[in-house]
Amino acid sequence: MSHYPAPELKDVPEDIRAKILEVQEKAGFVPNVFLALARRPAEWRAFFAYHDALMLKEDSGLSKGDREMIVTATSAANQCLYCVVAHGAILRIYEKKPLVADQVAVNYRKADITLRQRAMLDFAMKVCLRSSEIESADFAPLYAHGFTDEDAWDIAAITAFFGLSNRMASFSNMQPNPEFYLMGRVPKQK
Repeated sequence: MSHYPAPELKDVPEDIRAKILEVQEKAGFVPNVFLALARRPAEWRAFFAYHDALMLKEDSGLSKGDREMIVTATSAANQCLYCVVAHGAILRIYEKKPLVADQVAVNYRKADITLRQRAMLDFAMKVCLRSSEIESADFAPLYAHGFTDEDAWDIAAITAFFGLSNRMASFSNMQPNPEFYLMGRVPKQK
């Protein structure tokens, strides 16, 4: 498993424990990232505050599925097993497509996605792999599909934030919870 042992839930600060228990109630399990990062409470709080600001944002031209698609595609480019599996599971649920996460992770250019999503991922991948080469012309395909400058910022911010997340998960050998592998592929048991 991870190079850094996760703390026991009972040993994390109360505010963090309360948030983890909320996630467990909703998901039915505790995603490993929540406990793995809890070993450093101040960093946990900062990480999840920025995560939530990006991923739970209400006033955005990006859907929840779009955001998870960005995470899945760029995490695959960064070879982050944890994020591809975990966010791929969430992507399958939001898009209601059991195959989309695998397609996006392997080759988003051949995935069953819209042209709008393709333009979004083209931009995200350039931010992910060659951000120093972004220029004004890179915004035109986004505008053609109705994205705004604020949406472009969101695409870039999600890509950059998960670049950090990918590197932390990979270097620490964080493993995806087994539950993620079936989410959105098989009907949820009641």
